[in-house]
Amino acid sequence: MIMKNKIFIASILIFIPALLFAQGMAKKVKPLSISQETQACLECHKVYTPGIVEDWQKSIHANTTPSLALKKAEKTRRISANKFPTHLTGVVVGCYECHGLNPDKHKDNFEHEGFKVNIIVSPKDCAICHPIEEKQYSESKKAHAVGTLTKNPVYHSLVETIISMKIIEKGNVIQKDISEATRQETCFGCHGTEVKVSGVQSIETEVGTMNILKLTNWPNQGVGRINPDGSLGACSSCHPRHQFSIEVARKPYTCAQCHLEPDVPAWNVYKESKHGNIFHSNYSKWNFNSVPWRAGKDFQAPTCATCHNSLIATPDGKVVAERTHDFGARLWIRLFGLIYSHPQPIHGDTSTLKNKDGFPLPTAFTGEVAKEGLIDGKQQAKRKQLMGGICKQCHSTSWTTQHFLKLENTIKEVDQMVLASTLLLLEAWKQGLAEGIPQGKNPFDESIEQMWIRQWLFYANSIKYASAMTGAPDYATFKHGWWNLTENLQHMKDWIEFKKKNP
Repeated sequence: MIMKNKIFIASILIFIPALLFAQGMAKKVKPLSISQETQACLECHKVYTPGIVEDWQKSIHANTTPSLALKKAEKTRRISANKFPTHLTGVVVGCYECHGLNPDKHKDNFEHEGFKVNIIVSPKDCAICHPIEEKQYSESKKAHAVGTLTKNPVYHSLVETIISMKIIEKGNVIQKDISEATRQETCFGCHGTEVKVSGVQSIETEVGTMNILKLTNWPNQGVGRINPDGSLGACSSCHPRHQFSIEVARKPYTCAQCHLEPDVPAWNVYKESKHGNIFHSNYSKWNFNSVPWRAGKDFQAPTCATCHNSLIATPDGKVVAERTHDFGARLWIRLFGLIYSHPQPIHGDTSTLKNKDGFPLPTAFTGEVAKEGLIDGKQQAKRKQLMGGICKQCHSTSWTTQHFLKLENTIKEVDQMVLASTLLLLEAWKQGLAEGIPQGKNPFDESIEQMWIRQWLFYANSIKYASAMTGAPDYATFKHGWWNLTENLQHMKDWIEFKKKNP
């Protein structure tokens, strides 16, 4: 009994200094400061939009300050700015720190409960802390995604043909425009809309009538959204508010919002691939928040972010690929294009490209690539080597080399199948069986033209993505793959023969 008491007393004596030390440390750790403006936002919004507040409280924004972020080692930072406005450095990144930035540039800035706030937080606002990321993104194809659909007359014609409303009048198909609200649920849902301020409106809320600015084409978080301050893009496309999680952005579900079959089947192919199998089996054990993101240690198979933009390192921290927010910057070839694959464009604004026939396209109808506006062979080789370096974190050199050779061969042969369909379409136009570019008419609205669209927009893309993403053979063969390419080509040939016999 005496021995037991001695042991108990000794354990207490050991525990007390540890307890006193812990209490002392707790006293030294100061709570992070919240600005008065953000505190006022939180007091109200935790009652009326509590989900937003709870989400923000789980974010890094709520649990650090710019000054603390700067103290981290450079490669572990999630910010790229080296200095900040004085009033931001010592407080957490809260409501007002984001919604109160650059008020003179925001047409959507209005007075709200005694504060001047912006409705939309734009990439230019995020650039206060993330200037390099914003600059990279602003030059990407994603940032110019709206312009791709509206400034390029060829793509614009295709989009308007697809999403217009068709009605029958006196036995004829009449094409009419759909409403702006409906347009936001079509191509512009992913590509983005132009958000404009159209006046002031009174809305009824739980706290009574409130006057706020009225926005058109809103809500929208498309990747190329044109914001009221003139900036392009929506960071929330990949880092959804208000947690703005890097984990969410690194998981493939985020990309799957837009990149799915039939036109861009990356998500569907990924699910069937070996990489997708490993992800779905093991992702709960991965560390999606590590910066840099270490191959083998933090993750064991690539997600979209691994190949396209994350800061990738070896298990011991040696950088393999720098972070980029231009999601095509590591790619040497563009699988998706009108009409054939081609070298990546130099700049995200592809409306400036011109093919040999004078159209704003990266390739001609017969396959020749544009002479200007696309990266050259030297840049292609550099990007291919960079991507190969990512692959080689888990694969041998021979495996990686053979994978790229297989991809290049697949692209070449699939494009030949697309060319075969294009030659049939050109024959139909030449013989007057359909009316398209030679007649100065819409090249997308007749049956044979729409079969041709399916050839390069659906079926060819399915095969190319299946090959590029290391193995989804069913998508390469039967799910919008070789079977469909072959069948569709025969349908086009049969259509021409039928038209010849039945003028």
